[in-house]
Amino acid sequence: MTPGLTDLISGAPWREAVTYRETWPHEYVLSEKDGQQELLDAICNRFRAGEGVACRFFTMKNTYLFVGDHKYWLMTHWDDLKPGENYVINRARLYRDRRDFVIQPGDTGMPEHYPTNPPHQG
Repeated sequence: MTPGLTDLISGAPWREAVTYRETWPHEYVLSEKDGQQELLDAICNRFRAGEGVACRFFTMKNTYLFVGDHKYWLMTHWDDLKPGENYVINRARLYRDRRDFVIQPGDTGMPEHYPTNPPHQG
């Protein structure tokens, strides 16, 4: 039996991304180096099926997949992936507020700094 997406997610060796540890905490795995090609394929299949949500991180547009208590994203568009290349699969816990959809200047990633009237996604 082929493992499902949540099985692949729970079996992945997620590690902390230290670059944004204090502001935008998240984790990542590498598709090739960590043996996570099957997870990468499963996420890309969900994107191709239309399950991704278009969002922005400040000015950068990206597509996110929301599964359980996390959102998942790639740094390369899923239609631009090349076989055998190493890709980063990122995940972050959901904030349960508009920060999961709109990041704006001045937002530090910490709940106490998020504006009380967040902008509408446009």
